[in-house]
Amino acid sequence: MPLLEVRQLSKRFGAIVVADAIDLSLEKGECLGVIGPNGAGKSSLFALISGSVYPDAGEVFLDGRTISRLPPHKRVRLGIGRAFQIPQPFSGLTVYENVFAASRFGAGASASTAREKARAVLATTGLIDQANRQAGSLTLLDRKRLELAKALAVEARLLMLDEIGAGLTEREVDRLVETIAALKPDHAIIWIEHIAHALKSAADRIAVLHFGRKLLEGPPREVMGSAVVKEIYMGLSVDAPA
Repeated sequence: MPLLEVRQLSKRFGAIVVADAIDLSLEKGECLGVIGPNGAGKSSLFALISGSVYPDAGEVFLDGRTISRLPPHKRVRLGIGRAFQIPQPFSGLTVYENVFAASRFGAGASASTAREKARAVLATTGLIDQANRQAGSLTLLDRKRLELAKALAVEARLLMLDEIGAGLTEREVDRLVETIAALKPDHAIIWIEHIAHALKSAADRIAVLHFGRKLLEGPPREVMGSAVVKEIYMGLSVDAPA
């Protein structure tokens, strides 16, 4: 049984269709990349899965259970963690306190469990040496890592990564990919990203969205080299912003 399954998911805002009968599935140990130009429906798909927007039709299943009408905080408690493109930590708190808060209040863990979880997650994401620094003083790479750490701290089984590589240097992206790849065995990961080599390195499959429709899904190199992707991007490199 897939950890995440999306069936015929549809949503429109007036005349604008942001999701058009989308089908997706994702198992533990898999990473699914999602690409598409501006307005393709990538962020809307994440909003529908995380619960900030409800579908007009179709269903979102987690472990075979429909969660389509659950509010976001209840989906978090079921194991959905999301890392946003623009990190927004509590700048006046330390790195440790940010992750502790995610576990304590996001996952509803006890204080002792949250302390243990925070330490473990900081070690996993390479932030343990930064634990006592104020979050507002971190480099962009470490703020991205903190965003990932907060998503992990809610006991996430499904990780939703929203252009987490944006703004990083190529070397920094490679380091982030190493961290994400290490998380794959214990998580299902769905990753919106515009950096082609990052997805080629970490994703098992890539889905292409365009005007709310899923046009293509398959192995990274096959998808990236397809005529569909070349047409959508109108001759642009697939490394161009999505």
